[in-house]
Amino acid sequence: MGVKESAVDLFSGSAGGTAVVLVGQPMDTIKVKMQTFGHMYSGIWDCCVRTVKTDGVARGLYAGTTPALVAYISENSVLFAALGLTQKLVARVNGVAKVEDLSLLQSATAGSCASIFSATVLCPTELIKCRLQAAKELSSASTAQAGTKSKVVGVKTMISSILKAEGPRGMFRGLVPTWCRELPGYFFFFLGYETSKTLLALNGQRSKDDLTSLETMFCGGMAGVCFWSCIFPLDVIKSRIQVRGISGNVLTVGTSILRNEGVTAFYRGLTPALVRTFPANAGLFLAYEYTRKMLTSLCL
Repeated sequence: MGVKESAVDLFSGSAGGTAVVLVGQPMDTIKVKMQTFGHMYSGIWDCCVRTVKTDGVARGLYAGTTPALVAYISENSVLFAALGLTQKLVARVNGVAKVEDLSLLQSATAGSCASIFSATVLCPTELIKCRLQAAKELSSASTAQAGTKSKVVGVKTMISSILKAEGPRGMFRGLVPTWCRELPGYFFFFLGYETSKTLLALNGQRSKDDLTSLETMFCGGMAGVCFWSCIFPLDVIKSRIQVRGISGNVLTVGTSILRNEGVTAFYRGLTPALVRTFPANAGLFLAYEYTRKMLTSLCL
C-alpha cells in the first residue's frame, strides 16, 4: 500500500471519528456514569436528568468532549490506516489476489488485527475522557467528607493529577482491558458491517460500492450494535479500572464485580450504549466512506 493510500485512510478515519463524537457523546457520558456509578441512579433517565440539572448540557452531557475528539479521531484514523495494511496481510496469508475478494471472516480478522494499533493510541485519551465524564461522581465522596464544594476539573488538571499520582505509566491504565475489548469487538464490528453491506448489495444485485447513503448508515449502525452487544461486560471492567482506579487484571476485577454485584452489573449502561451506537456509527461510516471516495478521486 502506497503512502497516498495510507494518507487517504488516515484522513477518512479522522472524519469518521469526528462524526462519532458529535453524534454520540451525550449517550456515551450516560453510559460511563451508569457503568461506574450506576448505584447512584435509579435508571438512565434519572442519570440524564440529574446530570443536566447539575451541570447543564455542555458541561454535563458533553463532558470530556475534547479528549473524546482526540480519542476517536486518533483511534479511527489509526484503525482505518492500519486496516488497509492488515487487509493486505490477511489476503497474502490466505492466498487471496485482491482485498475486495476477502471473505466476511477474513475481513473481520483484518479489522481485529488493526484494532491492536488503534487501541494503543486510544487508551490514554479514553482514560481522560472517562474520568472527566465521571468527575462529579468521583469527587462527591471526598468533598462530602471534607465539607468542601466540588471543583470543575478540566483536561489539564486531570492529566496533571494522573501523572503526579501514577507517573507516565498511569496514562496507560486499562490498556490490557482495552485490548481485550477491542480485538473481539472489532472482529464483530467489521463482520457486522461487511455482512450488512453484502446482504444489501445482493438484494439489489449491485456492487457494495453502489450502496446509497442511507444503506451505508444502516450498515454502520449494525456494526456498532454488533460491537457493543458482544463485548459490553469487558467495557464495564475497563471503565471500572480506568475511572475508579481499581487494581487487578480483567479476570480478578470481573470476578469481583460478579461476586459483589451480580451478572446485571456487567450490563449497566447497555441501553444508552446501544441508543448511542447506531446513529454514531452510522455517522462514522458515512463520513469515512464519502471522505475516502472524495480523497481517492482527488489524490489517487
